[in-house]
Amino acid sequence: MKYEAKAWKEKEGASLRSFNEKAQIDSVNGALALRPQIEKIIDKIWEDGFDGIYFMGIGGTYASSLQVEVYMRGKSKLPIYVENAAEFLTTGNRRFTDKSVVIYSSVSGTTKEMIQLVDKVHEIGARVFAFIDTPGSVLTQPDKQDFLITYKANEQLKFFMTANYLMYLNGEFEDYEEYNKEMETYLADALAQVEKDSDEWAYEYAKKKVEFLREHPDLPHYFIGSGNQYGATYSYAMCYWEEQMWIRTKSISCQEFFHGMQEIVVSDTPITLFIGEDEQRPLAERVARFLPKVNANYTIIDTREQELKGISPKFRGSISHLVMHGVNNRVDAYMELFLRHPLSIRRYYNEMDY
Repeated sequence: MKYEAKAWKEKEGASLRSFNEKAQIDSVNGALALRPQIEKIIDKIWEDGFDGIYFMGIGGTYASSLQVEVYMRGKSKLPIYVENAAEFLTTGNRRFTDKSVVIYSSVSGTTKEMIQLVDKVHEIGARVFAFIDTPGSVLTQPDKQDFLITYKANEQLKFFMTANYLMYLNGEFEDYEEYNKEMETYLADALAQVEKDSDEWAYEYAKKKVEFLREHPDLPHYFIGSGNQYGATYSYAMCYWEEQMWIRTKSISCQEFFHGMQEIVVSDTPITLFIGEDEQRPLAERVARFLPKVNANYTIIDTREQELKGISPKFRGSISHLVMHGVNNRVDAYMELFLRHPLSIRRYYNEMDY
């Protein structure tokens, strides 16, 4: 009797694999609908006062914290900081006081470092604002946070909504109402369209990457980005290609690329460059000008190539990381297919104690 692995035997070519348009649109719109809850919480934090807002995380949530901090750094005078949870637990921060506020996100609600973090923060007397994806998890318990929103996915979007309202309260976002009207009207559909428009390209990209990987299994793939794309670059290399696909990678910022990494680039070095539309775009464009001179195995993903119907040019930079995530969602679906490796499995994470 002949058996076929139907889960993997799919029609040749792009097929919008693992894409549920309605579910994605509903998910983004659901996150955008959290705005009144976010504003109410931030109003309370603002009313009580603070000496610093600390976005903290570990792994992918730390990457999201990097994104929101760099987004605010050039726009706001507010005391905004980013901390890696494991570093904070060991090193601390002398600036952090009982007047400080921690904002963090957790998908599982059970991450060891984050549980220890919130306990330490509360010992100091500071307040905690948590976004948790999983209801009923440890981190949703009343003693683990002072302010809680439970909603699945859209971590970066929730962080940026928080940042935008903080800047609005500080008189630094005069287009706040216009911005939100656009996002709440157009963003969900625009991001879904990004995935549809990127699907065929992502199929070919993934196919070529897996073919190259099989010929060069020990050669790491390099991801490069800057601005709000750097957190995406860091997270995509580590949380997706390393953790989920078990592929050796390295992430590097555009500004640091020319101070070390450029010297190991040769003709066949596998490189993917993320280019967004925020103020650090020129840093990525500099790398884009350099790569063709020495390399024949690079890929550039530029969010400017996406239509984003209904989104004004002045607001596109603030969602570049979400656009890149949409493109990478398509890549992930086909990497999984060609690797014959479900991205949900792990070798060690949650499989053993360490």
